[in-house]
Amino acid sequence: MIDRQKVIDIAKQWLDTKEGYFLVDVDVTPDNRIVVEIDQAEGVWIDDCVDLSRFIESSLDRDVEDYELEVGSAGIGQPFKVLQQYINHIGQEVEVLPKSGAKLKGILVSADEKGFAVKVQQKQKVEGSKRPKTVDVEIPFGYDEVKYVKYVISLK
Repeated sequence: MIDRQKVIDIAKQWLDTKEGYFLVDVDVTPDNRIVVEIDQAEGVWIDDCVDLSRFIESSLDRDVEDYELEVGSAGIGQPFKVLQQYINHIGQEVEVLPKSGAKLKGILVSADEKGFAVKVQQKQKVEGSKRPKTVDVEIPFGYDEVKYVKYVISLK
């Protein structure tokens, strides 16, 4: 089986030459199916996927070990896997599924190594008001507290 870390190292060599690109995931199955996911804030170009694929192929030897290689971008609407995806989507609407509750949608307001925060609208009773009012509430999360976070595709 092809070593996953070897593929990661090869991909990072190529990524170091491309401004803004970062590695999202590398998966190598026991039958040597290699899937490499990359991303960039402005989106990934197909030409760059082809270029990275050729770069990886030039560093692996099919005569020693045959493999299937797929290089693509992190899918739109797919859960975030790395911190850089969170950072790239600050200020945008995301869907969060906490391990302890129901899905919520809000604006991603911050993200760092420890966790992230989402601003949501909630109805709360405001002093001096007979009816609850909708207010913005910022909810912090640790990465281990959520099942997934993903970008909300808006067709407005």
